[in-house]
This record gives sequence, structure tokens and C-alpha cells, in this order.
Amino acid sequence: MKIAVAGLGFRLANVIASFRKACPELELVGVMDPQPAGLPAIRSSGMAEPRPFETVEAMLAQTKPNLLMVGSPNLFHLEHITTGLRAGVRVFTEKPVVIDEEQTMTMARLLAEYGDESVMVGLVLRYSDLYRDLRAAQAQGQIGTITSIEASEHIAPYHGAFFMRDWRRHTRYAGPFMLEKCCHDIDLYGSVVGTRAKAVASFGGRKSFVAENRPNQLSAFQQQEFYKKPSGWLDSDAVFESDGDIIDYQTAIIEYEGGATMSFHTNLNVPDQFRRFCVIGSKGMAEGDFIRNRFEVHSAVTGEKLVERRYEGHESDHYGADDQMASDIYRHLTGTAALPVNIVAALEAGLVAIKIDEARLARRTIELAETWQRFDDALRTPLGTA
Repeated sequence: MKIAVAGLGFRLANVIASFRKACPELELVGVMDPQPAGLPAIRSSGMAEPRPFETVEAMLAQTKPNLLMVGSPNLFHLEHITTGLRAGVRVFTEKPVVIDEEQTMTMARLLAEYGDESVMVGLVLRYSDLYRDLRAAQAQGQIGTITSIEASEHIAPYHGAFFMRDWRRHTRYAGPFMLEKCCHDIDLYGSVVGTRAKAVASFGGRKSFVAENRPNQLSAFQQQEFYKKPSGWLDSDAVFESDGDIIDYQTAIIEYEGGATMSFHTNLNVPDQFRRFCVIGSKGMAEGDFIRNRFEVHSAVTGEKLVERRYEGHESDHYGADDQMASDIYRHLTGTAALPVNIVAALEAGLVAIKIDEARLARRTIELAETWQRFDDALRTPLGTA
């Protein structure tokens, strides 16, 4: 399989490594990236160095790949996806797909023109063992009708400092933090509820990584943590004096159609990090933690513990899900294997995240009926039409 890459950052280099496990004969035929931070990883893997190109159009015309992989900064995803589809190439894009509501509507119209099978998305947590077990418990009737969810993504200081130093610190390139980092979570729990978000509210800001918190001397822990995750494009050494507008904590509340609710909390300065959920239904509850590798289900009917699992031995990022995603996508491209998430679901989760941050900035509850109507209309209106 021949792939071409628009935006070869650290993340996409890891994804390519997982794809090589699924397809050892994979060939990286071209890259368009003026500063390919992931290139050293490609070289060290033993892969042939890809041919560099100045434009995606030239790369696709000259290499004729089976797949275009988009790992560029989020702002450029729409442009690069569009170029791939115009060239008749299937596309895999990293999340989030786009950065704002207008780009979302444009992307929806592009899908109306080319079909929602034309683009695959790296919402990798949908491929994780923990998520699969959660959906299995739900399918077996162990949870019942979902009533409420409590969930979080709490991020260690090393990763928080990375966000303050990376291009992702600027929302004009990345979109709001809830979109950039937590669209995985918004997507997962929306899929569990099974209905769209009806209304959102949110509060948050930046209180940890601010100038007044910079110590006269970093602790040994901070010296080790703050710079161990490398940054690429627009990198900076500033952690507490970041010039970005990213926030470092946020709480969101979602009401879904049908009445289920979720409270979601994220924070970038959690030294003992976790990424957990508690899904409560009419018949039971399911608890899990992606980082602490556990999953349990308890019955509200008998009081007994129905499921207890621990996950060990993951060899790739995202709790082993990167390898599973690459395997499933490769089988999808070469056969008929179905994928657990599609591009429309990714856009829906992104819209919810975008509206959550809009609610934070406006300090009000936002009803989403009008947004969904716009989105559905866009999905029926090809971009090439008036």
C-alpha cells in the first residue's frame, strides 16, 4: 500500500508505525511538510525516506497513492482533505477534522459531494479494548437506559506543558482545547448515549500555567517533565508565560436528546493523571479508566459485580488502540471490514466541543437544535452546488 502524507508530525509518525505493523510492505511515497518533525522517526524505523513535495496537489499527481494521510495542524485539515478528494484519493485525517463551525459545515458539504466513506478519521479511542467492553456490556443489557455520565480527561503536567509550548497553544491553529484534546471523549460518550447533544454549558480558564505560578527555580520533577515531550512547528520554551490563548481547565455539562446528561472535566496539570468514566443506567453502572487500565460493571438489580477487567501489555499509544485502529483500517481498505466510527460522527463530536467552548466564552447555555439543522442541511448540499 502506498501512502502520501500532508503534515508529518510526531503524532502521524506514530500512526504510520502502527500501520506498518498491519501492512509491512507499506510504502511512504511522498510528504508535504516544510518542517517534518516526524521524519527522524521514519528514518530510524528503516523505511525509505519519502520524497518531499511543496504542495499536496503535486505530491498526489506524481505519486498516485492509495491513501492520503493528513496530520497537518488542524487549521489546514480542510484544505488538505479537499485536495485529496479532488484528486480521487481516499483520505485518513487526524482528529479533530476541522477547527470551527464554518469549517464543519464546509466539510459536511464536501461529504455530500464525495460520500462519507471517502474520509476516515483517527478517533482512536473507539478502537480501544475498554470502549469495546463498555459497548458489549451495554449491548448485553447490563447498564439499561443511560441516565447520566460522569467523565474526565485529566492530563499530566508534562503534557500540559507541551500544549503551552506547541502550536496547539493557539486556538487559531488548533481550535478550542475541548475540541483539540477532548473530542475523543465527547465522541465516545455521545455514542454510548446514542442521541445527539441537545444543550451545553461550560466554565473554565487558565490558572495553572500562568506567569505568577512560575517558580524562581523549577523543581527537579518540573525540569524533567516540562520538556520531555518534544514540540515541532512554532515550538517555544515558555510554559508559564505561553503566548497562546489555550486554557488549562474546563468543566462542561451536556444534556442529550431524550434527557440523559453528562458532566465532563478536563485539567492539564494533574500529576497522577487519569481518564475515567462512570456510565449510570436504569439497570446498572459501568466504570472505567483508560490510563489506570480497569473496567467494572455493577448491577443495580442484584448489587453484584458483573464484570471486572484489567488491561495490560499495550505496545502502542492510546492504550494499545493505535495498533488496533491501523489493523482495522487496513482491513477496511483491502476488504469489507466495517469501522467503529465514521467521519460524520467525528464532525458531530467536534460541533459539540465547539459549542461547549462557545458556551464557556458566552457564559450561557446553548441549545443546539439550530446547529444540527444547519449541519443536516449541509450534509444534503454538495459543495459544488450553488
